[in-house]
Amino acid sequence: MMASAEAPAVAAPVLAVRALDAFYGKAQALFGVTLDVAPGEVVALVGRNGAGKSTLLNSVMGLAAGRGEIALDGRRIDALPAHARARLGLGYVPEERRIFPDLTVRENLRVGSRGGAFDLEALLALFPNLREMLDRPGAQMSGGEQRMLALARTLAAGRRLVLLDEPSEGIAPIIVARLSEAVRAMKRQGVAVLLSEQNPRFVAAVADRALLLQQGRVIGQSPVAELSPLSEAVRRVLGI
Repeated sequence: MMASAEAPAVAAPVLAVRALDAFYGKAQALFGVTLDVAPGEVVALVGRNGAGKSTLLNSVMGLAAGRGEIALDGRRIDALPAHARARLGLGYVPEERRIFPDLTVRENLRVGSRGGAFDLEALLALFPNLREMLDRPGAQMSGGEQRMLALARTLAAGRRLVLLDEPSEGIAPIIVARLSEAVRAMKRQGVAVLLSEQNPRFVAAVADRALLLQQGRVIGQSPVAELSPLSEAVRRVLGI
């Protein structure tokens, strides 16, 4: 008798969200959101402004009031404050970037490492254009360069999962291309990414799966390879 072939092992998710609701005061912004992100997977939240993308990232980070289950590497974190979630390997790059403008690039990276040792060369391999800016104050960088610095700073402490809010918004196409390369390199290193994005072409360039959000609800999902940037589903959720 031939031995039956073993099913391939399925990696446990880095992030597991179950039945997540979120609120701003008495107004409910998310309704029963459930999702997983696997190691080295890039999952994109696609939807127009007000769909709940940023609220979902804020909820995972612990910056928005809500209820439901959130687990990082199998450990429940939904009762933990944001700083405790960060210590467990959760990183967050908000749309506003929030770098230290009076510190140099090198100093921003050192702050991101929380004063510990970090692999500068590994970060520069991901973001090679930062090498020539190491001694430049953050205030003297373009918006796109600041976005890359914010992402590099988040990775300086070592992260299992990075939350990216609208990474391509308002930056030059050449910087968008460099960000795409950096996200793909992060994926190859096993870093998981959950990003919110309105640019379907950026999603197509970096993501494995897209979750379609509308009015605080996940209304569909698809492997990006099966989801044309201008498909009817994308047009509907983006209103284009």
